[in-house]
Amino acid sequence: MYLTLKYLHILSMVLLFGTGLGSAFYKWMADRSGNLAHIAVTNRHVVLADWLFTTPTVIFQPISGLWLVYLLNYPLTTPWIMLSLGLYMLAGACWLPVVWLQIQMRKLSEQALAKQTELPALYWRYARYWFWLGVPAFIAMLLVVWLMVFKSSGSI
Repeated sequence: MYLTLKYLHILSMVLLFGTGLGSAFYKWMADRSGNLAHIAVTNRHVVLADWLFTTPTVIFQPISGLWLVYLLNYPLTTPWIMLSLGLYMLAGACWLPVVWLQIQMRKLSEQALAKQTELPALYWRYARYWFWLGVPAFIAMLLVVWLMVFKSSGSI
């Protein structure tokens, strides 16, 4: 049971991290291209990827992580566990507005494409917010993965 759960927990983290990083890269590159059709399609795919991959893994990660903590009989007050949970909550606090921003940018880009107009200034403001919310979320998730790997090194 433990090894299966550990495998699913690691696989879930890979999907969460990989989808987030990949989506961010492709969206950022589409925005930089200035090609309205490309931007609209990429925004649609980024929102879809969040629903298909990110959302289920965001839910599964803490459930499987806490289940592993229970199976290993670690106290929740173990420093690396508390730090991991805090960093995960920080990433989540950044991710929730990012999801909203992505949906708004998808709508704005689809409207601009349908009307064959330029993207409004609001789109670019949302894109800046999206980018800067992604920075602490990305760093937090890197640190969570680091804690997952090095938890038993005795330094934390």
